[in-house]
Amino acid sequence: MTPYTPPTQDQLLAIRVNAGIEELAQSEKFAHAESDLVEAIVEGVGQFAAGEFAPLNRIGDLEGAKLENGVVRLPDRFKEAYDAYVEQGWNAIASPEEFGGQGLPFILSCNVLENLGAANMAFNLLPMLSVGAIEALEHHGSKDQQSKYLPDLVSGKWSGTMNLTEPAAGSDVGALRSTAVPIEDGEHAGKYKITGQKIYITWGEHELAENIIHLVLARLPDAPEGSRGISLFLVPKYHVNDDGSLGNRNDLRCVSLEHKLGINASPTCVMSYGDNDECIGELVGQENRGLMAMFTMMNNARINVGNQGAHIAERATQQALYYAMDRVQSARAGSPDKTPVAIIEHPDVRRMILRMKALTEGVRALLYYCAGQVDRGTIGDPDAKNRAEILVPMVKAWGTDTGVEVTGIGIQIHGGMGFVEETGAAQHWRDSRIAPIYEGTNGIQAADLVTRKLGIEGGEAMVALFEEIARDAAEQPTLLALAKDCAHIARWMRDEASLDDRLAGSVPFCTMAAVAVAGWQLMKQDQAVAGGAAPALAESKPVSVRFFLDRIVPEAHGLKASAIAGADLLYILPSEKLAG
Repeated sequence: MTPYTPPTQDQLLAIRVNAGIEELAQSEKFAHAESDLVEAIVEGVGQFAAGEFAPLNRIGDLEGAKLENGVVRLPDRFKEAYDAYVEQGWNAIASPEEFGGQGLPFILSCNVLENLGAANMAFNLLPMLSVGAIEALEHHGSKDQQSKYLPDLVSGKWSGTMNLTEPAAGSDVGALRSTAVPIEDGEHAGKYKITGQKIYITWGEHELAENIIHLVLARLPDAPEGSRGISLFLVPKYHVNDDGSLGNRNDLRCVSLEHKLGINASPTCVMSYGDNDECIGELVGQENRGLMAMFTMMNNARINVGNQGAHIAERATQQALYYAMDRVQSARAGSPDKTPVAIIEHPDVRRMILRMKALTEGVRALLYYCAGQVDRGTIGDPDAKNRAEILVPMVKAWGTDTGVEVTGIGIQIHGGMGFVEETGAAQHWRDSRIAPIYEGTNGIQAADLVTRKLGIEGGEAMVALFEEIARDAAEQPTLLALAKDCAHIARWMRDEASLDDRLAGSVPFCTMAAVAVAGWQLMKQDQAVAGGAAPALAESKPVSVRFFLDRIVPEAHGLKASAIAGADLLYILPSEKLAG
């Protein structure tokens, strides 16, 4: 497996052009996000990721996490790398200053996770989930909970998880059966006894952090059925005393670890709460409003999962490029010189490399554009907040689908050596494949886009996005056509299509929309580079952008027929006939 080289210049370009961090730095909240500091963070975390996380990527894949007598063990050096991550303050980048964070834009938190994830996707899930737990407590925790739990979560001394899924409650979270019973008296009066089992809990048990703060969805006695009767509870691995010191272990345990296709160094736990009827938790927010509170965490997580598409694509692209430049095979077709050349000289391999590069840069541009809108929403711009809401399913769905595609192309470039494990190319694909599934499958993301997100401002917020792209793309015919068709489909879905028709066309429409936004943001990058920004990219950026606009945008445009085809064909055959 080749070493990780941080794509610092492309990241800085996306942060400046797509996220607009220099404009954000004009606000009071983000005034200290000055150019020198931004560069220092992006360069610093890239170097840290390459030096500390990347060398553990292959080791983590081969050795994986192991459950021994109820304790999850990680390979050697994971503890030292995590301690260095905490000591250098990378976990605290965007967290509130009052709890020990640096109060910087979410954009820079995304960059930290992009670099760490490209270096080691499985390991990066540990800080990624903690970031979401911090945000959930920041928005919904009580003052006492914030002062008690946030400082050590912000530093990374403690880690956080989210516990939604149960054996009988996957995407239908409202079907969960975990319970929370109020404690009336004794030392835990005012708290709750938690009982139940949760599955697929990422980094649910480990020894790298001193404590783990589990955010657990459970149902109170006599709560309404379905999602309206779910509450959110904070359940620490170790009880926390009033002075902040750790007390006895709570009544929770990791029952088993899932045996997975990839991300083997990330312990995916089956967690059991209250086996001895002594698991104590605290209510976060209001009773029966837990799903709303958890969605704060999930929205953050969905952007960061889309980020995984960018960073695994970057890692696979780097590895494929190095291999294609080193692997010599066959003379160039049509050349009078019959000397074998590196395979990167062959047209189809060159096409694949450029596709990997253009797609990776497109996801990165979309990611940072969305992050910039999140930060604008934070400082009070309602239009930006709405736009971020619309962009989130695109980032998560198209970003992760692209990660799978790019890692698959990487295997193809390696040929037979990609299908065996020694090169490490297969690991990238195996690791990437979970991302379209968790934090809401990509089909759920697309459904969200054409239902809840289409409903923002009566559909006008989404249409306005595509109309803005069309105005800017007046001299880019492929992108102009795609943007116009996206606006047309959005109106059709809003005004004419049935719910089934919308859902039947949701995935192709989500892809069209995401490619339109990504192409728009890449066009802005190209214009900035032409104007003198990022001199190091002056030769490469115009080529990757042209490839995206000329090859990838027309492919997305071709999905129009599928997006508006409706649902009738899907239901002509009864379910039992589909197998016949």
